[in-house]
Amino acid sequence: MKFEELRAEMIKAMKARDKKRKEVISSLISASKKIAIDEGTRDEISDEQVNRAISKELRMAKEQLEGCPAEREDLKEEYSFIVSVIEEFAPKMLSQEEIEAFLNENFAEILATKNKGQIMKNVMPALKGKADGKDIQQVVSKLIG
Repeated sequence: MKFEELRAEMIKAMKARDKKRKEVISSLISASKKIAIDEGTRDEISDEQVNRAISKELRMAKEQLEGCPAEREDLKEEYSFIVSVIEEFAPKMLSQEEIEAFLNENFAEILATKNKGQIMKNVMPALKGKADGKDIQQVVSKLIG
């Protein structure tokens, strides 16, 4: 996702007077800017930085939703809305089948070692931002298991 696209979506939400949606998109923009500043690229915010910020915000919103008390329907509704808006912008993650195919194709020799730590060390940089770490770990365990 391009930073400019995110800003354009926020402007659309402002014009539609959709305050909740605007606030969620604004938080994504802020998270993207924070990552860029932390990495010393304040003026040039890359797509990779934006995707990382979106993934992080999505993970946090899902954790909030899961940790929400059952009797607080208002909070559940709010967090569900936040998750749904962030998911619109989130990069598409690979499925477990796609991860397995990728690993068999590109990391067959490392998989043969059956050393989970070594495998994860080599695989994670290649799939960073493309797949969830938990899914990668499950696929690796299945393949060496």
